[in-house]
Amino acid sequence: MDDINVLHHRCLLNLRRRIRDIGDGRPAQERYMRLQKDGDTLSYQGNSEEVGCYVAGHPLSKGNCYFEVTIVDTGVRGTIAVGLVPKFYRLDHQPGWLPYSVAYHADNGKLYNGNPVGQQFGPKCARGDRIGCGIHSENIEAGFTSVFFTKNGKEVGSVEVPVSAEGLFPAVGMHSMGEEVKVDLQAEWLLEEDDSMMMVDSHEDDWGRLYDVRVSGTLLEYVGKGKSIMDVGLAQARQPLTTRCHYYELEIVDAGEKCYIALGLARRDYPRNRHPGWSRGSVAYHADDGKIFHGSGVGDAFGPRCFKGDIMGCGIMFPRDYILDGEGVLHQEREADGSEGDGGSSGGPLPHRGDAEQR
Repeated sequence: MDDINVLHHRCLLNLRRRIRDIGDGRPAQERYMRLQKDGDTLSYQGNSEEVGCYVAGHPLSKGNCYFEVTIVDTGVRGTIAVGLVPKFYRLDHQPGWLPYSVAYHADNGKLYNGNPVGQQFGPKCARGDRIGCGIHSENIEAGFTSVFFTKNGKEVGSVEVPVSAEGLFPAVGMHSMGEEVKVDLQAEWLLEEDDSMMMVDSHEDDWGRLYDVRVSGTLLEYVGKGKSIMDVGLAQARQPLTTRCHYYELEIVDAGEKCYIALGLARRDYPRNRHPGWSRGSVAYHADDGKIFHGSGVGDAFGPRCFKGDIMGCGIMFPRDYILDGEGVLHQEREADGSEGDGGSSGGPLPHRGDAEQR
């Protein structure tokens, strides 16, 4: 009888081990259509009229919560999408187009969240860029999770999405000839903190005042009429610059018609219908003409004009013995220049150009 029990026990162990091995998916049951897979490289094999899609064999989890895709070639249109989908997602649709899927699209920088109509989300991506996608795994067991996307290791933004019983599977979509990517399903992403920069998540709660400006991820978009000099959009951060966070910068994703973009510092109660730099208590660098405006509607020549893809930065070089009062005014600076309440920075907008992301 004991021998029978031992045999039965061994059979149960073998059965459980077999079930576990199958559940681990070795080999992984990845799925793809109209794509060629060579190791970790995916290339589009369709006719540019039909979507090709890849779905990984394992969902993201607490132990493996992030993956990255490197764009090797953008092909004809660069219609490459990176995101998460249900296990049996239709392979003739881009990730993000169908319910319970979400994806960041490289060609237009839009986020598609279960809808074929995307929302402006971040910068466009080109050859050599790395698009990352991950989940904040602490909420995954609650039936939803926060999905975040990165570009070249910098977070672009995040969105809350529901999680099905099977989980969320890494997916890549392509839609034009010549597109090719490399997929790293074991990638890791850690947020590196740098005390010399102001790290802004760019969620709406981080902004104290928003007028005719819409926030989506790390993107600020003007939504005003733009018909007169009074139709100015203003976004003012909730917190002032400090010795710990004394610098910030932005990337011009779209210059619009005339690139009327201004970057600077302003007092807390700055008029909402005035560009930074135009009124007292503000200073700003204007992208359209490269001028510096310091509390006046007339600017002075300062730096180069800025265009799409350029990065503009602004910071303060605080004096060692500065005193900051409750109004956020540097007394030392106020006494030095004799102008009450004009921001009190010992620095100003710093022109900086290059290929980087909004920080």
